[in-house]
Amino acid sequence: MLTDPQRQRAAQTLRSAEHSRTPVAPLTEVFPEIGTEDAYEIQLINIRRRVEAGAEVRGHKVGLSSPVMQRMMGVDEPDYGHLLDDMELRADRPVPVSRYCCPRIEVEVGFVLGDDLPGEGCTTADVLAATERVVPALELIDSRIRDWRISIADTIADNASSAGYVIGEGRDPRELDLKSIDARLTCGGELLAEGRSDAVLGDPAVSVAWLARTVARFGVPLRKGHVVLPGSCTRAVDVTAGQTFTAEFTGLGPVSLSFT
Repeated sequence: MLTDPQRQRAAQTLRSAEHSRTPVAPLTEVFPEIGTEDAYEIQLINIRRRVEAGAEVRGHKVGLSSPVMQRMMGVDEPDYGHLLDDMELRADRPVPVSRYCCPRIEVEVGFVLGDDLPGEGCTTADVLAATERVVPALELIDSRIRDWRISIADTIADNASSAGYVIGEGRDPRELDLKSIDARLTCGGELLAEGRSDAVLGDPAVSVAWLARTVARFGVPLRKGHVVLPGSCTRAVDVTAGQTFTAEFTGLGPVSLSFT
């Protein structure tokens, strides 16, 4: 466990790295005793600071939602981060790569909530009942940790490596089999990655239910209108200026994001 001053110092380190676009050494090297609880507290320090400065929480993202990524990180459950209004991106507005340290793009089936979700005891049935629509989504991830040399504590503290997101229109989840949505990521007509929605814990709704139960332990609710990104259907792809990425989903349609 870290002391409160150490947590504050770690949070400041990540803030400075994000503002200067200069990645830093892994927190696990600077603070070898850091644990998961410390990491979530560090994340919350920076989220509270951004909210106090005027940002609004618009939802949450789940990371490490595939068994392969969990094994790589040596964990047996996902992690999560916050989505703020200043992280919202638009398909018709190119994004400057210079805003970020080392950005990558991920393909996700997103959820837009039409009602609040219960916390403790939340089930997939609760998720489906509360979801207004599922949407095609691209998440922009970034690491303020140098060369993406992250452990589980590093990525949690760094807001689960989240940086931005864009969503499309979507459909009522009851009109789809959420476990069998095929996804393809292309750039300039070249296929870069493909996968299926059941890569996310077997069913992306399972990931959303896990998130609702987990954040409830920290007193965080998932509210009506929130966006939830449950985890990537495909591998992450590096981003460079001049690229336009398009993700296409069976039954959901496409969503795109361009970079300058």
